[in-house]
Amino acid sequence: MQPQCPALLIAAPASGSGKTTVTAGLARLHRRQGRKVRVFKVGPDFLDPLILQRASDHPVYNLDLWMVGERDCAELLSQAAADADLILIEAVMGLYDGEPSAADIARRFSIPVVSVIDASAMAQTFGALVCGLTQYDPSLMHHGVLANRVASAGHEGMLRSSVRSPSNWLGALRFDAAASLPERHLGLVHANEVQDLDARLDRAAAMLTDTGLATLPAPVVFPSIAENETTVPPLLTGKRIAIARDAAFCFLYPANMDCLRRLGAELIFFSPLADNEIPSSDALYLPGGYPELHASRLSANTSMWQSIQRWSNSRKPIFAECGGMIALFDSLVDVQDKRHAMWNVLPGIVRMQSRLAALGMQSVDLGHGPLRGHTFHYSTVETSLTPAFRAIRNRGGSEGEAVYRLDKLTATYGHAYFPSNPIAVAALFGAEV
Repeated sequence: MQPQCPALLIAAPASGSGKTTVTAGLARLHRRQGRKVRVFKVGPDFLDPLILQRASDHPVYNLDLWMVGERDCAELLSQAAADADLILIEAVMGLYDGEPSAADIARRFSIPVVSVIDASAMAQTFGALVCGLTQYDPSLMHHGVLANRVASAGHEGMLRSSVRSPSNWLGALRFDAAASLPERHLGLVHANEVQDLDARLDRAAAMLTDTGLATLPAPVVFPSIAENETTVPPLLTGKRIAIARDAAFCFLYPANMDCLRRLGAELIFFSPLADNEIPSSDALYLPGGYPELHASRLSANTSMWQSIQRWSNSRKPIFAECGGMIALFDSLVDVQDKRHAMWNVLPGIVRMQSRLAALGMQSVDLGHGPLRGHTFHYSTVETSLTPAFRAIRNRGGSEGEAVYRLDKLTATYGHAYFPSNPIAVAALFGAEV
């Protein structure tokens, strides 16, 4: 029997419209009503899912028809539908942005779309925007529109009267700084850094109580998917992988951790900011994050610095991506032009900048087939190293991020989505494949 569950995709015309606040508030609202809510995030995002996880009290997985793959997306949704009372999916950027887009997810799985529109600088044009979003692709199902950052009752009236189909109107949210989520250069501030996050989520939930989103939508029938028939061989059985995880290294896909465990690995987490050394293990994973915001602490933790260097000299496997790679270079120059000594494993200098250096989906073949993922960073590297491999951009097929290799150390700006190629991942962490 095919699983059924009420579901909505929360989208917007553009980034910055308030999708995360609305999705998180909605998850918190229905959870407080005793419902089990499962939330997903479209695209390769690390920060929004942490907010959504706090709101729903459940890990948040990514959906993307290219990076994750259509079958795995179907499996994730099918498993959630069999267990949850409500599925919420937060879109990425604007509804139709990207190839594939959030609209492609909604279309593929017949999920109704809620459009969140920042109405703070418009009046009757709101209706034209609603008309465009709903008619641009007639194959999409539109649940309705929510006006966000509304100034007053009069403003709300103008917005509502501009919507040609009254059934499309779900309500309005007034501007409320106490419910908004703080941002920085890579997106939202990490959930653990927002001291009053639960209060903000509760406030957003309360604001949604009087909207059309307070009641459950109609159930969506999801395809019945058997567990992945492609058995992941336990190539990492008996191996312990040390994984950096703290405020400086926090970009970890839950699906990546699941993949490593399915490969048979034991995962051990440690903090390069607070701990003195890497725990006893067979391989090391340094994920992305915010080393630039914690450069002084990373530089001052000399015992960890020495442990990293000893590990590198031992020639055991290291996989470092983006922030993890940055910390391995000789030094980091922040946006104030202050130089910080880093771990001195890779030769070179990393320079932070105010503008985006790279963004987009990429894949790389390290010898065991394509490993998919994405890149997103505000820094550049000056190094004498010659790239061992180059990633390929999903759009256009041009060269993407460099991949550096020193013996068993692999480092790149790219963030890998491990389930896209478990065999390649096993090889990264020392398996004989």
